[in-house]
Amino acid sequence: MKLLVKFNILLIVVFGLGLSLIAYQARSFLQEQAQAEVLRQAGLMAASAFATRNYTEHYITPVIEKTTEHTTTFLPQAIPFFASTTTFDQIRQTYPDYTYKEAALNPTNLRDRATDWEADMINFFRNSPKQTELVRLREAATGPTLTLAHPIKAESGCLQCHSSPGAAPKALIRHYGSQNGFGWNLDEVVGAQIISIPTSVPIKMAQQGLMRLLINLSVIFLAAILLIDIGLYFVVIRRLAKISHYADRISQGEMDLEQLPVRGSDEVAEVTRSFHRMHTSLKKALDLLNG
Repeated sequence: MKLLVKFNILLIVVFGLGLSLIAYQARSFLQEQAQAEVLRQAGLMAASAFATRNYTEHYITPVIEKTTEHTTTFLPQAIPFFASTTTFDQIRQTYPDYTYKEAALNPTNLRDRATDWEADMINFFRNSPKQTELVRLREAATGPTLTLAHPIKAESGCLQCHSSPGAAPKALIRHYGSQNGFGWNLDEVVGAQIISIPTSVPIKMAQQGLMRLLINLSVIFLAAILLIDIGLYFVVIRRLAKISHYADRISQGEMDLEQLPVRGSDEVAEVTRSFHRMHTSLKKALDLLNG
């Protein structure tokens, strides 16, 4: 087997082991980074929905209420929760794996009533008023899911509709009834803004990142092997091949050959000098025998 082939096999084995070690170490790191990125995106979405809710409450709701104060028509567009949820539905066209809900323990619209696990999150914020964010990993029907939650507190604007049925707009009472969504108190945690993401999303991101990393490293390793082969050929292989060819000619009786040029002081140059000394000694010995 040629020396260059053996050297390439050795390099491939070494690089293969290195690539495996890098893949093993990078997998968990990339998964952590992907999960952090997913939660960062979810946080931005939650901030966007919160900003939409505040904008609706301060700028849209007063205009709608003033316009419809003498009518019996209920417009859900005046409800901040409706605005933020509708806005997130538009965001989901770009991020379909993300789900959003503004869950409440006692909502006016029963569609927003918290499920058991959502109620646990709301009660966490009620029992820990200083906490402003909660991240949990839970088992959902579709598999493991990351959940990001922020508390929703009753503000002064909320009490116009949720303090008591008598203070609520008549259009809202006619639309939803007077049984649910009342008794809220100022600054009370009444719900939670919850964004859920399947863990398959960060896992997929991590796998894609790992694949790109391995492909790039493989290309770099192959390029390194090619450059090493080129250097090895010109620095070692070609010079040794000349010495081998020179030795073959001497073995066939060509004793009057000119010496090969010797440059440098590396190991190949030392071999060449040693070969020349052997050639000289052999030639002198043959001359004595023939003399």
